[in-house]
Amino acid sequence: MDLTQNRQRWGEKRYHSMDYDLKREYQEKVYKIVLNGGMTCPNRDGTIGRRGCIFCSPAGSGDFAGSAAFSISEQLRRGKAALSAKRPVHAYIAYFQAFTNTYAPLPHLTHIFEEAIRDPEVKILSIATRPDCLGEDVLELLERLNTQKPVWIELGLQTIHQKTAALIRRGYDLPVFEQAVHALRKRGIQVIVHTILYLPGETKTQMLSTLDYLNQQDIQGVKLQLLHILKGTDLAEYYLYHPFALPSMEEYIRTIAQCIARLRGNLTIHRLTGDGPADLLIAPLWSRNKRTILNTLHQYLKQKDIWQGKDYHDGNIDSI
Repeated sequence: MDLTQNRQRWGEKRYHSMDYDLKREYQEKVYKIVLNGGMTCPNRDGTIGRRGCIFCSPAGSGDFAGSAAFSISEQLRRGKAALSAKRPVHAYIAYFQAFTNTYAPLPHLTHIFEEAIRDPEVKILSIATRPDCLGEDVLELLERLNTQKPVWIELGLQTIHQKTAALIRRGYDLPVFEQAVHALRKRGIQVIVHTILYLPGETKTQMLSTLDYLNQQDIQGVKLQLLHILKGTDLAEYYLYHPFALPSMEEYIRTIAQCIARLRGNLTIHRLTGDGPADLLIAPLWSRNKRTILNTLHQYLKQKDIWQGKDYHDGNIDSI
């Protein structure tokens, strides 16, 4: 589909949003319920490391997830109650977010994932994990589940640059990511990739080159995450002793606009910023007001006539 057709379909948003895809598929808005499957991570239990990625919070980046003390069904029930108290909701994504959600014995994974998709109001199973935690038995389980309801696998890539990957202690090399994408796509499973903007030492050119790389991969979605510095992380200590520049909201808006123009039009954008827990957030403090950021971004895109895929089609990466 060319850029003109995309413009006609996306309307005011000017980019291929997850919300657009879900409303087209289910004829209503679909809401996420963030679940905790009681996992850990090979970057925390000593298999790869013990302190995790330097940006990862003590909750394994699942600060908004339910409690693993409750069953998946109870977490879903509580999540539904919180959402439906504000608005009528009938469709949900069961999102396993905290820690590494394929890093457990197969019987446990089978139990929690099947418990989630048995809920008739759960339309999609979304699982955040590492590309080095997708063994053949796990892939077979995901393939089977994908025949029952759509399965999304979210892979934390963050950057393609080895120096940065070493700094953040990602713990795997780029070919591992590529192999995981290939294995998932061979089984018809959608792949969504997490990236983080403004990692320490990365230039805008480096950030955009990560997106150029993803444009060439067989992935279906991308999350663009603003780097947050949270209390209780090794990044907070690094920032204290090795201060590095973080963007103003205005600079971040310009960078995100470049990212949108850069991405190919058939990639679904699942996130454009992020909102760390207010009680943990050290910087940037302006990121707490997500609605203001997105409203400002949409105005900027319209003012500058920016659309997703514009630079991808035109080959002009410096026009914004």
